[in-house]
Amino acid sequence: MKTWQEDLLDLLHPTNSEAEVFRRVKAAAKSLGFDYCAYGMRLPLPLSSPKVVMLSNYPEGWQARYVAGKLFAIDPTVIHGLRSQEPVLWSESLFASAPALWDEAQAFGLRVGWAQSSLGAPGPRSMLTLGRSSMPISSSELSANEMKMRWLLSVAHQSMANILAPRHGWQLQSTLTAREVEVLKWTADGKTMTEISDILKLSDNTVKFHIRNAVAKLQTTSKTAAVVRAAMLGWLD
Repeated sequence: MKTWQEDLLDLLHPTNSEAEVFRRVKAAAKSLGFDYCAYGMRLPLPLSSPKVVMLSNYPEGWQARYVAGKLFAIDPTVIHGLRSQEPVLWSESLFASAPALWDEAQAFGLRVGWAQSSLGAPGPRSMLTLGRSSMPISSSELSANEMKMRWLLSVAHQSMANILAPRHGWQLQSTLTAREVEVLKWTADGKTMTEISDILKLSDNTVKFHIRNAVAKLQTTSKTAAVVRAAMLGWLD
């Protein structure tokens, strides 16, 4: 029986179309209870004018208003995502600095949402937002689904990076050692660091060492993102 992590990886691999990736992300978001989904990626090159890709199934009127008004410049979720990888829930208090934006979004049916960014340097940066018109996100829903939502961001990020980054001159230069691959495989299976230590008969510090090396080589900022990137690159096969 596959884990939900493996189901997500299967959902998005392989494809060479960013539109197809987004279609699958939308389907995964729907299964998690969200009708709306928005994804944006900023590539590191070219330096003078970095490529930005934005995909969304928000109401067309809102998309047009958002772009025309350059509302991303005052959007608190975007501002938060530029400085933190911690997920954030939409709320009146979050939008206290932009109450008109909050009122407009709600008028278009965008009332409940969750957002998280991926800020791994020096590669592409991205942000995933999941939204709906009603039913506030409860603590029990977050407890049950937030890890899946985080994985969806990581999978979407790596899928898009695989498609877009090579077109714009960015790619990884390092490969993983056999031990790093082994540790990431067990991580992908949902094993904790202590469980991996017991399975491989290694100390916790040694497992941490291999995870840190893999995270650095894969130019990510977490072990989850490292697992996803390695899997999408075919390094965990």
